[in-house]
Amino acid sequence: MALPARSDNPEADIVGNKPQNQLHTVTSTKSPALTGKLEADLEIKASPEQFYNMVANKPHHVHHACYDKIQGCDLHEGEFGKVGTVVIWRYVHDGKTKVTKDVIEAKDPDKKLVTFRAMEGDKLKEYKSLLATLQVFPKNGGSGSVVRWTLEYEKLHQGIAPQTFLQFLLDVSKDMDAHISQPN
Repeated sequence: MALPARSDNPEADIVGNKPQNQLHTVTSTKSPALTGKLEADLEIKASPEQFYNMVANKPHHVHHACYDKIQGCDLHEGEFGKVGTVVIWRYVHDGKTKVTKDVIEAKDPDKKLVTFRAMEGDKLKEYKSLLATLQVFPKNGGSGSVVRWTLEYEKLHQGIAPQTFLQFLLDVSKDMDAHISQPN
């Protein structure tokens, strides 16, 4: 069952100052069975600047927060933090060690937004295309942030469950938040 698309305002998706933390599906009209869009919000303690900076500008530091999930992020081409930069992620998803080469396709520091597109590797064994977009918003009425992950994809076949990769991104985000938010 497809749920309605979410607004650009994360506060519209928060009930009682707590994110719904649900995965929302928005299917494409191209081929609803294989293409789609998933979004999920997560409330964190870290500031939008801290969280965005780690993902957008220092992805090679992410493994320090969650080595059980992300083993590393290596620079393949370009410069960390720049659009067009190509990075190689080494990670564990669904109990399997995987490698994927992504390009930073878009970045907007004012909106705290970064988009990664899968170019090669394990993700493309399941998807014809996969875009992962992170946007971080200030939390309404207090400190902290709301992290929004959006996946836009075209699966190679019906047996792929993109919800598991979105949940993986949320789990990594929780670990990153705990790492960033810990007292020095």
